[in-house]
Amino acid sequence: MEEQERIGLHNLSPTPGSTKERKRVGRGQGSGTGKTSGRGQKGQKSRSGSHMMRAGFIGGQMPLHMQVPKLRGAHSKDSMPVGPFRTFTHGVNVSSLAARVEAGAEVTPEALLAARVLRTLRHPVKILGDGEISVALTVHAHRFSASARQKIEAAGGTVVLINPVEEPEAPVRDEVKRAAAEARAGAAAKAPKKKKKPAEDEDADVAADAADEREEAKKAAAEARAAAAAKKQTEEDEPAAEEPAAEEPAAEASSAEEPVAEGDEPANDDAGEGDEA
Repeated sequence: MEEQERIGLHNLSPTPGSTKERKRVGRGQGSGTGKTSGRGQKGQKSRSGSHMMRAGFIGGQMPLHMQVPKLRGAHSKDSMPVGPFRTFTHGVNVSSLAARVEAGAEVTPEALLAARVLRTLRHPVKILGDGEISVALTVHAHRFSASARQKIEAAGGTVVLINPVEEPEAPVRDEVKRAAAEARAGAAAKAPKKKKKPAEDEDADVAADAADEREEAKKAAAEARAAAAAKKQTEEDEPAAEEPAAEEPAAEASSAEEPVAEGDEPANDDAGEGDEA
C-alpha cells in the first residue's frame, strides 16, 4: 500500500477545475480578443476609465442630487430636532413604557433596547404622549413631548434628560443687537436719573398747561376777529371817498343849464338869419 504524501505548503494546490486563467486581451488578431479587446469600436465604454465612473454619474447630464431642492435639512444647527446636525429621533410612546416596563423601574435607552422597544442606540430617544400610563417610572431620554411629560409626572414618575443639548448660538446679527442693547442699558444706568414728580404735581402741571393753551387760543381768536373788522371797515371807507369825484361832472352839467328869467327870451339865431335874408 502506497503511503499518501503528507500535505504541506510545498504541495498545496487548488482543486482541478476550480480555477480559470485570466483572459488576456489585446494580444493580436488570432487571439480571439485582438484589436478592440472585446470593447467594440467607438463610444464611451470603449475608452479607458469608462468603467470607473464615480457614483451618481449619469452621462454628463445634470446629476439627480443637484436637481433636488435643498432648502431644508441638515444644513444649519437651528434646523435640527435634537442637537446639532441630528436628523433622526427614535420616538417611544408612553403606552409602550406601560406595557413593557414594570412599575417603579428605571427606564433608560439600554433598558428599552433590552426590552426590544428600540432596535439601536445610535439615535436619540424621544418619549411621546400617545396612550396612557398609570405606573410610576423614572424615565431617562433625550427629549420629552409636553403631553408625555405631563402624563409621566401625573402617574407619580419623574423625567430625566440625557445630555441636555444647549440652544444653538444666535446668529451674528443677533449678537450685534444684543451688544447694542447692553451698551444702551449701560449708558442709561450711568446717566443721572431724573426725580419723578408726585402724581398730584403732574396733574397740576397738566391742568396749568391746558389753561395756558386755552388762553392762547382765545387771544388768537380775538386778534383774528379784530383783523376781520378792520378789513371790513377799510372796504366800506374806500367807496365813500370815490363818490365826490363822481359828482363833479353832474355839478358841471347843472351849471351849464342855468334857469332863464321870465321876461327874457332865448336868442333865435334862425330868426336873425331870416331877417338878414
